[in-house]
Amino acid sequence: MFTLVRRPLRRAAAVTSALAVAVVLAMTTAKDTPTSPSADNSDRAPLLQQAAADGTGLFPLLARDKNGRLFDYEPKGTGGFAAKFDLGGGYSGATALAQADISRGQTGTDLYAVIDGTLYYTAERAGDTKVLGTGWDQYNLLVSVGDMGGSAHPDLLARGEDGTLWLYQGKADGTLSARVRAGASGWNGMNELAGRGDYTGDGKADLVARSTAGVLYVYPGTGNATADAVLGTRVTVTAPTGTAWKDYGTLVSAGDNDGDGKPDLLGVDSAGALWLFKGTGKASAPFAARTQIGTSGWTAYNLLF
Repeated sequence: MFTLVRRPLRRAAAVTSALAVAVVLAMTTAKDTPTSPSADNSDRAPLLQQAAADGTGLFPLLARDKNGRLFDYEPKGTGGFAAKFDLGGGYSGATALAQADISRGQTGTDLYAVIDGTLYYTAERAGDTKVLGTGWDQYNLLVSVGDMGGSAHPDLLARGEDGTLWLYQGKADGTLSARVRAGASGWNGMNELAGRGDYTGDGKADLVARSTAGVLYVYPGTGNATADAVLGTRVTVTAPTGTAWKDYGTLVSAGDNDGDGKPDLLGVDSAGALWLFKGTGKASAPFAARTQIGTSGWTAYNLLF
């Protein structure tokens, strides 16, 4: 089961299973003194409030290692992350994890988790967990993409085993609307999906996808939750000089990591270093040259979100 970690900003999830049948997800609500720099939100609170106000998004990076332990990396707001905080072990039972900023005026770090095919939602500082539905084992990828459908709340994208991409619009209470097809079959040809912001500068959330051949694309969001019209025509992204998109085992977005009002992209290379690709807000060249923000060790994680 998950080990509970008591801290005021980020709450670890606790999952217990009785004979692999009953699964309950809950969040702790203790108020112990922070035990790491990232556990104290006093410096980060203004950044969170501003990010919520202007819609740019400033998010932590959560990482699960190969032993099932979960770690929280809080953003500095100027590029990079503070020292990690250990949220505890036992998270290997979740086949999918995603975070979304829904609660606390869209500044909370809320958690979606798929366990034994059931989707759960827990808000930060909440005392209960909602069961959102079963059958989620039909999807092989789940990603939080911000407000892509125009509902004013962050949405989820889920990829089916057949390669179809589905949009689930989020609601103010963390529940989801009925799914809408965002893309027909063929999305199994992508090995990375990411995006929590507007990469093209048109005011709408976009999707970043990398093909198995190593080509990176930005799919502009249309802002419409209409079947087969959620995404616009994709744009091929040329890698900055001296690098190639295929060289990164993981690509993930934590929103506007450097605080310039534009969402960024993070990549982990084969040596385990973490790189920041700052967003430009220009559809023709959405990312600037990379900046290293983490030394070796990031390949120890099998999931970044």
